[in-house]
Amino acid sequence: MSLSTTPAPARTDVATARGTAPGTSTGFVRRAGVAVAAGAGSWSVACALLGTTPPAGTWQATVVNLAAVAFQIGLMFLVTVQMRTGAIGTGRLARRLLHVEHGLLSVAIVSSLMWAFTPGLYDTGFFFVIDLFWPLSMLGMAALGVRIAIAGRWQGVARFWPMVAESWAPVTVPTAFLLPAITQYVGAAHLLVGYVALGVILATHPPAPHRRPRLNDRPPPRLPPGRRGAVASAPRGRLAG
Repeated sequence: MSLSTTPAPARTDVATARGTAPGTSTGFVRRAGVAVAAGAGSWSVACALLGTTPPAGTWQATVVNLAAVAFQIGLMFLVTVQMRTGAIGTGRLARRLLHVEHGLLSVAIVSSLMWAFTPGLYDTGFFFVIDLFWPLSMLGMAALGVRIAIAGRWQGVARFWPMVAESWAPVTVPTAFLLPAITQYVGAAHLLVGYVALGVILATHPPAPHRRPRLNDRPPPRLPPGRRGAVASAPRGRLAG
């Protein structure tokens, strides 16, 4: 007589909830960190060498604004990482806020391209409206940095460094009005200390992706005391022989 164990059949009557979004891996977070560091670094160098607002229509203006586009693309990756890792929360409101920031950045990229290639439109109402999305997108990033620190879903230095990096606009914009002669250097230095460093942090110590719970991850239901003994004494296999 031999004792063999038959595993319980898999349940087919329960749908499995969707887990981590496809592509949400530490590899993606690392690549996004590289994009953030590269974009911020290129814009930092361009600002330091050529200024933040070179004369319209010059090659210097084209270079600076294309570097700004690279920076903004890096921010698009950063917001995607924040969404996929649940950096500010995992609820519907959190995801909507991040989608809004993606939208602001998208229009801000159009603004940078217009600064680079369409100086003839600078005095139009259309350009004025589009250009508003540049500061709005940066203010949105600053708000996200504060929310990440409060939520505490990212650990270690990654929890607080977004707040440092995303304070670029609150630091640089007042400097442009108060000390315009040094604005380009303040902005460039802040990009290095803030966003370039944040990109390095993400590339070397990526936050863990958020994993949505699956239905079969739930703990088993608690049984009444009288039934616990019956379950424990129930045969786990079948006799053969």
